[in-house]
Amino acid sequence: MIVLDTHAWIWYIDCPDRLGAQAREAIEAAREQGAVHISAISTWEVYMLVAKGRLSLRLAAEVWVARCERLSFLRFDAVDNDIARLAAQACGAMHADPADRIIVATALYLGCPVATCDAKIQDCGLISAVW
Repeated sequence: MIVLDTHAWIWYIDCPDRLGAQAREAIEAAREQGAVHISAISTWEVYMLVAKGRLSLRLAAEVWVARCERLSFLRFDAVDNDIARLAAQACGAMHADPADRIIVATALYLGCPVATCDAKIQDCGLISAVW
């Protein structure tokens, strides 16, 4: 089981060569178990990045996300009350980015690592990060 940071999700789907070797191996192992998790906040981030012109996808964002939702190995996790609490309490000192805090909280809640190249997440000490 693994949680993908937003960039790891995008790169895994559209340009997997950008992933670190450890991240790619961990994602493939989780994929075999149908346990690659994406926080719903990452979906929000994709839409926001596209709207701001900071991300260009080959398809409209709505189509890209819908195709990802149909992939049997991806699991989209809602930001429920437990994850919100963990993001506020356990991840509060991590850094100010609420999306990153929710992604880390999702991994804490699920008890699994995060695939990320984000140094702040890698160094937060709350979860295991692979890249």
